[in-house]
Amino acid sequence: MSKNKAFSETSISRYSLALYELSEEDKNVEEIENNSLLISKLISGSKELSDIIKDPTNKKEDLYLLVKKISDMYNLNNLFTKFLNFLVLKRRFFFVEKILYNYIKTCSIKRGEVIATLTTAKELNSGEIKKIKEDLTKYSSSKIKLNYKYDPNLIAGLIMQLGSTMIDTSIKSRLQKIQNKMIEA
Repeated sequence: MSKNKAFSETSISRYSLALYELSEEDKNVEEIENNSLLISKLISGSKELSDIIKDPTNKKEDLYLLVKKISDMYNLNNLFTKFLNFLVLKRRFFFVEKILYNYIKTCSIKRGEVIATLTTAKELNSGEIKKIKEDLTKYSSSKIKLNYKYDPNLIAGLIMQLGSTMIDTSIKSRLQKIQNKMIEA
């Protein structure tokens, strides 16, 4: 199992780096990053699409058709479409979501951005999110790329991750810790 996991993580890094280098050479990093965000949102927003991509029994021809339809529908960059087809050809298309996430992360790192993730129990408006991003930029003295998620399962509080530092003030998290201690006792 760990051998397969290492293989997949290595493959993901290699494929995303190859896409970055090709897009940089083609001077389309930003466009391909936007395409990657779009496809990532499509996959995460559709269980049916996610299931199709992750199904190892799908024929290459069917996956090529899927890529073509999505590419035509969303007017994807030609290099990006060729890359997706290459993943199909190499039977690595089931990694596409992770590869694209890694590509987006690589783009941020190359721009000198620090990735921050904010998850809140209360839904925030765009002004509040912008203010938090500005405050984080002042705090870290780096450009911040803020990924915001609203999680109604949090009872109260928030979870903030800035680079490798995590701040968890959610009641759900504290209740879980208390419950774990009670189970251990």
